[in-house]
Order: sequence, then structure tokens, then C-alpha cells
Amino acid sequence: MKIATKDRVLIEGLTVSTTIGVYDWEKNIKQQLVLDLEMAWNNQPAGNSDDVALCLDYFKVSQAITNLVAANKFELIECVAERVAELVIQQFAVTWLRVKVSKPSAITNATNVAVVIERSMHN
Repeated sequence: MKIATKDRVLIEGLTVSTTIGVYDWEKNIKQQLVLDLEMAWNNQPAGNSDDVALCLDYFKVSQAITNLVAANKFELIECVAERVAELVIQQFAVTWLRVKVSKPSAITNATNVAVVIERSMHN
């Protein structure tokens, strides 16, 4: 019997320093972005076997995202979210994910600004 799953793997609070912003002064400094990801992944095979090879390797996902974001310059957090979604879907075969990109320093009288996107693999 095959059991339907709606399993998720989460990465929360992944902080990356990058060049981000539309203003001239932002184009020459590093700012912190905070990323939260929710990724669809069938955890049942790993859970039943206790075999790490069957897991979504959240360490490798985090490293790949950090490398992508830190190595590039962006104007918009929307662009960061799209690039991260593309990377995770293509490199790790995740079929669906939700990406939240926060820029806590964007507005001085707000705790945070963020965008959230959901993307899925095209079959």
C-alpha cells in the first residue's frame, strides 16, 4: 500500500550577506537577508530506513543558497526569491517550495519587509 504524504523539509532563518537594493548607496554595501524555505519532500523512505542518502540534504541546500545569494548582486528581494526557487528545484529535484526572503533593514520604522513566493516543478 502506498501512503500519500505531504511531507516538508524546512530551513528557517538562513542569514546571508549580499549586495541588495535599488538605491546607489545600497549598491556598494553588504546587507543581511533572511531566508525561510518550506520544501516538499517525501520523508517516509528516510524515516523508515534511517538512511541519510534518502533525505533532502538541508546542509547542501543551505550551502547552495548561501553561495548563490552571497556571490551575486540584486536590486530586488523578489529576484532573490526567484533565483533561490529555481536553484532548489533544478539542483535538488524539489517538486514544490515556498521561499520567504526578508530584508530586515529595509525600512527603519519596521521590523521587517519580506516577499513570499511558491513555485513548483513543471512536468
